[in-house]
Parts: sequence; structure tokens; C-alpha cells
Amino acid sequence: MSEKLSVFEKYPEYRVDIGIEVHVQLNTKSKIFCSCSNDQTENPNQHICPVCAGYPGVLPVLNKEVVEKAIKAGLATNCKISPESLFARKHYFYPDLPKNYQITQDALPICTEGYVTITKEDGSEKNIRLIRIHIEEDAGKNIHGAGTNESFVDLNRTGTPLLEVVSYPDIESIEEVKAYLKTLRAIVVYIGASTGNMEEGSFRADTNISVRKKTDPQLGTRCELKNINSFKFIADATEYEIERQIELLESGQKVIQQTRLWNTKERMTMPMRSKEEAADYRYFQDPDLPIIQVSDAWIAQVKTTMPELPDQKFKRLRQEGLTSDEATILIDDMDLSNYYEKARTFTTSKQLINWVLREVVNCLKESKNSAASCAVTPEKLAELIDLIDKGTINNRAAQEVFKLMAQTGQHAAVIVKEQGLEQIGDTAELEKIIQEIIAANEANVTAYKSGKLQVFGFFVGQAMQKTKGKANPAVINELLKKYLG
Repeated sequence: MSEKLSVFEKYPEYRVDIGIEVHVQLNTKSKIFCSCSNDQTENPNQHICPVCAGYPGVLPVLNKEVVEKAIKAGLATNCKISPESLFARKHYFYPDLPKNYQITQDALPICTEGYVTITKEDGSEKNIRLIRIHIEEDAGKNIHGAGTNESFVDLNRTGTPLLEVVSYPDIESIEEVKAYLKTLRAIVVYIGASTGNMEEGSFRADTNISVRKKTDPQLGTRCELKNINSFKFIADATEYEIERQIELLESGQKVIQQTRLWNTKERMTMPMRSKEEAADYRYFQDPDLPIIQVSDAWIAQVKTTMPELPDQKFKRLRQEGLTSDEATILIDDMDLSNYYEKARTFTTSKQLINWVLREVVNCLKESKNSAASCAVTPEKLAELIDLIDKGTINNRAAQEVFKLMAQTGQHAAVIVKEQGLEQIGDTAELEKIIQEIIAANEANVTAYKSGKLQVFGFFVGQAMQKTKGKANPAVINELLKKYLG
């Protein structure tokens, strides 16, 4: 069966221009303009007060930590930090927006003209330019009753602090969409600004897509894909939308500017509403909030708190001997990366990365624990690997020891002693065993000597069986080669 053609293999004369607006939910303790808890809760309307519920006469007070996280995000994405920025009111009318306007930033955002560097599929790098990063508050959430024709409003999320990261339409493929979103998500997680949890809505992307002929200098009419909560769904929706727009143009129709949703069951985008322009929102400066002034001294202070960023960490891990794939897996999972880095302080063994990416990852999947709560701590894993490197146990026994460590939390040396798993490295003892095996299997000896070299594995298996898996494989191999001639 032939492979399905990609959209640009079907329509090679077209290209796509994609810009992405990402809403990053900040992990501050309190909301942006009041002291209500910013924690997620399933109990509706628990974390609300007159400010976030939009009561008349209340005044917002800006959370300083929100501004500091915005500055951090700007520094991490190579932005200019504005010495002065303003809040504005953006008017629209939804049941979950109690004031009937959202406090956001319009003409003077806190960060401008940055870029995020992505790595393309061919290994080359590309800068995706950012128009701006601005601060705003989130709206609430509408909950629709199943079969009752009722709707309810939960205001817990109202006033949650957000950063909106807006890119230029520099993204030219579905692969670049995924690379950009994964890179940006890693950045906000590493700087401690957000959990980046897409399922909880902490990292939400609205994708603006337009297509045009490669010979056309003008951008096409864009459509926005909204409220998609996974990288896979965003990629699938983007591919569908590109093909939908091209097929409209090919049939002589026009693309209508609108906001669309992704239907995961039907695997198609569907219209939500016509796309508003800035004039529809009637922006004006919020009279209740002062100008945000960011001094050079404040920026310098924030710089001192900046951690190692994902791209810096990737390059360092590569210099330390990890492959590109190994480094990428660690970068994408901050908990696992921290686990590996901690274990590295206890051992320099080259086997460490294999044990982390194989045994530790599998153990975490089975137990559904985080790396930070794994019973096999980084120090204990390092102790186990050192026992392998010293020849105290072999890899087969080590896997058994690891499973017992994950169940009991015991140290490797204790389990090895209790279970009698020390490796047999005594050459004289193993030599005797090898001689017995060869004497008992003359037919296989003859087969091996006649050129059937695969029979060698049979003898290795016999030796491991006789020693209950405790023999040193290297010594076994040497002795078998010696006696099989």
C-alpha cells in the first residue's frame, strides 16, 4: 500500500504562512489583580472575590511576580524589555467574562521583537521572530449541562495571570509548528513561569494559518485554529486546515477569515465565529492601573535568577557525550533531566544514560510516579551502576536488583548480598563449568567447529544457566573461545 502524500506533495506550487499566539498560564500563588489563590480546583467558584468576579467599584492591584515572570520570559526569548508598558481594556461579551472586558496590553506591551530558535528536521536552526509578549488576565469557564439545556459559569479561572506570546508568520511547515511549540513550552517551564501542562490549559496555542502560491508576494487570508490542547492535535488540525484552504482556492472560491475549532472525532476543522479585528474590541487604556515601569536595575536583578535554558542545556549535554536523541529526551522532560543530572554527581559511568532512559523511564510509566518520587533515587541508581562497572554483578542480575529496589527502596548492595547475586568471576571455577558443558554437548561442538558459529550462543546460554545467571559474561566468552578452538 502506497504512503499517503503530504499536502505539499499534492500541491507543490503552494506554501503556508503560520503565526502562533500562545497563552501561557503563570504559576503564581495568587491571581493577577487580587489575592485569590491561583491553584487549580475542580470545585466551581471557590477561588473568587469581588475583584475577579467583576463587582462594581472594585479596583485591581497588579501582582509584581507576574511582571517579573514576564521579564524572565522576555529575556529567555531575546526580546526587548519595554521601560514603560500599559494595560488596556479589551471589550467583548461572554458569560464567563464578568466585567464584559478583559484587562490586557495593547499598544505598549512589556516585551517586543524577540525570537525563538528552533531546530528543523534536517538539523539546521531557524529563528521564529516574536512580535510581542504581553500580560493579561484569563476569563472564566462555561460549563454546559448534558441533556438539560442549562449552562453554568465557573469563575475560578477568572483573573488567572497569562502571558500571550505572539509570533510573526515565520512558520512554514507542520514540523516547524511542533518544533516551535515544544521549544517555547520548554523555555517557560525551565524559567519557572508555568507548568506548561496542556491538558490543564496552562499552555494553549491559537494557530493562524494562511496559504498562497509560491509566486504570490502577498500573504493569504488567515484563519485561526483555537483551543487545541495537544501537540498532535495541533499538527493534525494544521495539516487539515492547510489542505482545506488550498482546495478552496483551487476550486475558485475564497478563504473567509474566521476562527475555527478542531473536531477530534470527525478529524476536521469547523467554523466557530468570524474573526474580530482590533476595532471590534474598542481598546482603551485602563484608568485603574498605573504605567508599569521596568528599570535597568530591575532587569539586571532578574537576569541573576535566570536558569540554564533548554538550548544551552542541550549543547552542554551533547558536549558531555550524549547523543542528540538522548539530550532531546532529557530536555523535553525536566523531572527526568533533573534526575539524570543528580545521578551524574554520584557516578561518571557511561552506562548511566541508558539506565535512566530504559529502566527508570519504564519504571515511572508502570508506577505512574514522577522521577522526583521514584523509589530508586539518583544516588541509589549510581550505586547499582558502580556495582556493574566493578564487576560485582552482571547486567542480567542488575535488572533483577533494580526491580527489587523499585519495590522496596533498598540499596543495591543490600539486595545483592541478601539474594546472593554476586557475579562469579573466578576463572578456575568457570573453567570447570565450561569443560563440563563442552564434554556433554559433543554434537554442538562439532557443529561449531564445522562453521555453524551461531551455536556459540547455545554454549553461553548453558553457562549462564549453570551459574544461575551469575557468571561474568566476558570471562565466559573468553573461556568458550579458548576451549572451542
